[in-house]
Amino acid sequence: MFDAPYCTTMNRPSTSPCESLAERYQGLLEVAQAIAAQRDLDTLCRDLAQHLPRVVQVNFVALSLHDPVRNTMRLHTIQANVPADLVGGHEGPVDESPAGVVWQTQQALLVPNVAQERRWPKVIGCMMEDGANSFCFVPLTTAGRRLGAMGFLSLEKEAYSETDLEFLQLVAKQVAVAVENALAFQQIAELKDKLAKEKLYLEDEIRLDYNFEEIIGESPVLKRVLKEVEIVAPTDSTVLILGETGTGKELIARAIHNLSGRQERTFVKLNCAAIPSGLLESELFGHERGAFTGAIAQKIGRFELADGGTLFLDEVGDVPLELQSKLLRVLQEQEFERLGSTRTTKVNVRLVAATNRDLLSMVAEKQFRSDLFYRLNVFPVTLPPLRDRREDIPLLVRYFAQKLARRMDKRVETIPAGVMAALSAYHWPGNIRELENLIERAVILSRGTDLHVPLAELTVAGPTDARSVTSLEDAERDHIRRALDAAKWVIGGPAGAAARLGMKRTTLQSKMQKLGISRLS
Repeated sequence: MFDAPYCTTMNRPSTSPCESLAERYQGLLEVAQAIAAQRDLDTLCRDLAQHLPRVVQVNFVALSLHDPVRNTMRLHTIQANVPADLVGGHEGPVDESPAGVVWQTQQALLVPNVAQERRWPKVIGCMMEDGANSFCFVPLTTAGRRLGAMGFLSLEKEAYSETDLEFLQLVAKQVAVAVENALAFQQIAELKDKLAKEKLYLEDEIRLDYNFEEIIGESPVLKRVLKEVEIVAPTDSTVLILGETGTGKELIARAIHNLSGRQERTFVKLNCAAIPSGLLESELFGHERGAFTGAIAQKIGRFELADGGTLFLDEVGDVPLELQSKLLRVLQEQEFERLGSTRTTKVNVRLVAATNRDLLSMVAEKQFRSDLFYRLNVFPVTLPPLRDRREDIPLLVRYFAQKLARRMDKRVETIPAGVMAALSAYHWPGNIRELENLIERAVILSRGTDLHVPLAELTVAGPTDARSVTSLEDAERDHIRRALDAAKWVIGGPAGAAARLGMKRTTLQSKMQKLGISRLS
């Protein structure tokens, strides 16, 4: 068997050409009919192996297709029972094979005596080892595309003549049309498979319960972040989102995607800390069947799923050091190889990364590559912790209370002012995620229209502001006063104090009377 990546044995005895020209062209017609309906490249090659010896003297056949991405000539096997090391095809540089020269020049090539040929020494040496003494290559070309070259090799010297070349080019034209059709259907099948995987991924995403659907808040620090998002979103620049756990980094990443020109394509996410380090490479880049133990099928990675869209890598600081160089390459070159494959896959992906770790310190400690850090840190966006945007807490509390009450089929109409004051004073180490979880428990515990918040949990979870240790009545009075001051003592209406406090106007008036609150007091 040839070691060169251009040939495969037909495993048939050398046959003589058809006795008459009519019989030969009849055989060619049968070949064309047999391969015309094939849509699978492997099946097409098997049919060629069965029918070609009827119309041409051949011991070996080379079917080499040009790979435009790598600019190489790639062998596609003719038979299914070739050695395992040739399954899937080998490839080599265009200039180092007769097939490559024929593809470049679009001229047929005839070598009557292999032993006298000095070009392509590696390929010629392999041919001689297998006993081939003459060969010819003809272009594999359709009306709109140069596919590669098709070679016919014989154990006999001077097996092919110039007259044979004309007939073999007719054979190659028929084969080229069939190959082009098979490649087109293969591409369609791959796209359908990718779309099916994207559909499954998006269905899984839709079933997830996100922390919140909207960005809630009116604080200056949040508005500053949203302004940065508005500026960077239309570009394709890499964004690094920094912030503590639970500050809403994924929500900001989605906002960047939705405001970009990629909004119609897929938003794919991956939490790097949630995947075992041994499987992270496969999750990012995919793998071929048999690439490692347990790889029973081909898998498309997140980069390939996000082609044309946005990939969000959460907790990027947890990417193992040995994988960071591959991540850097795909960011710089927009290309990668699946595990177990030598084929380069080109992608067009916009990366948004996030972390709650200090990457600069990790760089100093040699735990994170400096070149990867600078590649990620093109446009950093820092999210403020909830304790730095306390004015947004009442808005978030009301939003979560209404959302969760609807989900649980409950009615929560009032949030006591003292409760709101205590929630606003708490320092929230778990940020928005902790707040949402607490409100969920509060809605579960609430039996009436008032939100019953287990405030005792706040003192257990962490220290609070000095205001939270005052009496509940004093805290409630202070909070109502602040709301009234902010509303210029307007009680009703959409901008009134009652709306700000999340209660009815009549309920607020009753509270004011009970607590002795008046504009003159």
